[in-house]
Amino acid sequence: MIFGCHVSIRGGYLSAAKHAKQIGAQAFQYFPKNPRSLSVKEFDLADAKSCRRFCEENGLFSIAHTPYPTSITPPTEKQELNIVSILNDLAIADACGSKGIVVHFGSRISEENPLASYHLMLEMLNSILEKWDGDCLLLLENNAGKQAALGTELEELVQVRNLSQYPAKIGFCLDTCHAFASGMWDGSNTLAFKEKADSLGYTEHLKAIHLNNSMHPHGSRKDRHANIYKGGKILPEQMDGIISAFSDIPFILETPSEYGVSHEEEIRVLKRLELSRPAKTTRKKGE
Repeated sequence: MIFGCHVSIRGGYLSAAKHAKQIGAQAFQYFPKNPRSLSVKEFDLADAKSCRRFCEENGLFSIAHTPYPTSITPPTEKQELNIVSILNDLAIADACGSKGIVVHFGSRISEENPLASYHLMLEMLNSILEKWDGDCLLLLENNAGKQAALGTELEELVQVRNLSQYPAKIGFCLDTCHAFASGMWDGSNTLAFKEKADSLGYTEHLKAIHLNNSMHPHGSRKDRHANIYKGGKILPEQMDGIISAFSDIPFILETPSEYGVSHEEEIRVLKRLELSRPAKTTRKKGE
């Protein structure tokens, strides 16, 4: 299994990758630029390429996360700003060798026309991806359900990908806190949840999982992350269950550090749990 966490790019992209390796991560996520701005960043291409080489040499997996203001259902006056910003994020992440950039599913823009948000999402995605020819994917992330958010059902995410003009350029990122808070997954229905994800074609395009506990109960629609095994409403055995169900997907922590638990400690615990699990055996044909 692959475990990692979100890291800072304060010292540059190569520095972020080195920090991830130093704390024992096998994967990492980063903001490609100022997380509070949609401005286009003139980035250091040499630094980004050095990051790519380091990751290739050390077997590190990475993804990037778009800045907080990013939206694929923005008001008309901000649509071009978001398109240009997301293309900038894709270019940076691609240069760093990252698998994709995470963008949150859109929000409801009209009470009178429920389909308006989906139409706008598709228009935005098509406008972005027709201009993009790199290897980096755009990864749609499920929402927790706050502020009229959509993207709380697997069917929505899969359908938007299917209806886009460029489905091969779109993948998914599953957030466990969001899935729990939205009601999509309650911790005890992991087998049914995984079977549904498989049958819809979601799992085959799932490239990363944000491994987060939730500070609020199932179905609360409140997006507040908790540490994996401390202070969360998702029970340890339920967290272990989701990890086992999606064991071949990289897990990346976005958990808080202000409660005395570091990412390094959590990764160490997760690795120990992996080592303590019984090894899987493969049955030969005819046995």
